[in-house]
Amino acid sequence: MQQRKQLDSIVVTAEQMARIEGRIFAAGMPVAALMEKAAYLMFRRIQQLYPLSKVSRVGVLVGPGHNGGDALVIAREMHLQGYDVCLYRPFPQLKELTKQHANYADSLGIPYYGDIESLSNCQLIIDGLFGFGLKRSLSGNIALAVDLLNQWSIPVVSVDIPSGLHTDTGEILGTAVKATLSLCLGLWKPAFFQDQALPYIGQAERIDFGIPLRDVWSIVSQPSPLQILTKTLALEFLPLPRPLLTHKYQQGHLLLICGSRRYAGGSILTGLGARASGVGMLSIAAPTSLKPLLVSHLPDALIIDCPETETGAIAELPPLATDFDSYNIIACGPGLTTETPSLIETVLEANCPLILDADGLNLLAQLDMVSHLSQRPYATILTPHLGEFKRLFPQILHPEKDRMTAAKTAAIESGAIILLKGARTIIAHPQGTAWVIAESTPALARGGSGDVLTGLIGGLLGQNLREEKPLEAMVATAVWCHSQAGIIAAKERSELGVDAFTLSQYLHRVFSEN
Repeated sequence: MQQRKQLDSIVVTAEQMARIEGRIFAAGMPVAALMEKAAYLMFRRIQQLYPLSKVSRVGVLVGPGHNGGDALVIAREMHLQGYDVCLYRPFPQLKELTKQHANYADSLGIPYYGDIESLSNCQLIIDGLFGFGLKRSLSGNIALAVDLLNQWSIPVVSVDIPSGLHTDTGEILGTAVKATLSLCLGLWKPAFFQDQALPYIGQAERIDFGIPLRDVWSIVSQPSPLQILTKTLALEFLPLPRPLLTHKYQQGHLLLICGSRRYAGGSILTGLGARASGVGMLSIAAPTSLKPLLVSHLPDALIIDCPETETGAIAELPPLATDFDSYNIIACGPGLTTETPSLIETVLEANCPLILDADGLNLLAQLDMVSHLSQRPYATILTPHLGEFKRLFPQILHPEKDRMTAAKTAAIESGAIILLKGARTIIAHPQGTAWVIAESTPALARGGSGDVLTGLIGGLLGQNLREEKPLEAMVATAVWCHSQAGIIAAKERSELGVDAFTLSQYLHRVFSEN
């Protein structure tokens, strides 16, 4: 059972999934038997969610391939359990196995129609038009039918993946079904974690129909090139428990370089995120004028006074801040402004891991110094949102069309760990592996939320650097903690009640409740 739990974190492309299924069939598993098994598991789940006592009339969309065959098995089982089932069958030609299921549905008296309007009075729709691997755009009557379906206020359950979505990129191929629930078969596919696909995916669940582990690992390398950071994995990377005999400098010394008179709050929020991480020692380099404010909010931090410009930005870093040997990790950028480009040139010389965020990224792009990162002997972590990503990597065209590939490409090209923020944040390593955070909340779409994250990443990494754990996995763990804090806070305060300061006050709950 524990070994099978590993599959919860694996994400495979359409091509990999096809090869895994090919191995299963080559080993002797009949295609018909696997279809029955997978479809029956989906039927049982649908029955649990939509019992006959609440839903009686069900419409099923039948495609020409095996996705349509799955849908027909579900339709048959629902019919036999007493549901009033009808079919939308717009394709005259069906694959042989799907055709057999269609013939049997006919023999049971399940009605079918060539127009989707006949399903308009249903209480539930099962979408089995197209499964994984679709590449051509929906067009003609099929596209019109999908668009009409999307206008109805009827819950939709999609078999494997909503029809019309590209399995790997999440691209909408002309149009796509907007599902209420998507039942992903076997292993997770990339589309489930691509931001552009999320409005079509709805809620998502994985249906484990018993793929042998040997067939997975024969196709997918270990560690998997793309993994979901599950709760189980995240907890392994947290710096808990601490050893009985320790002191503050053994629990990490983080230097934050942040803040300006205009963006004073950025330094406070970054510091609060760092403090919530439990880091042993926190130093903050900020303009001199901000010191009283920072001391009042973060009395446990060492505030390093920095000379400032006339507008209140850091003019230069004093010797205490540039004594890089004193720090385990540095985070630079929140609230900084782009007034002093030389700051980035200075921090890039640091002989420790470096996190760049916000104006740290803007300065890096402004100076065209991304190519210099691969020359650093220590890890660099970039934390862009999509707009910042485009400024940093203008050569990567249309990254929003495939965020996973874009993040991986940027990591390989720059030699940096790339944390591409979004509804499903991607953390990519220069060696080609990546993590995805599968759960978050729109409550985090607030100013300052990213500042809290930067401090949290720095604090958690500062405590973990002595341990032999993958750096990108520890970064992903910080993002997971940040997301979970937002989820907890939103449940208690609503999505509108989670400002950045409030978010920082919920981070300890993630540690104490897990």
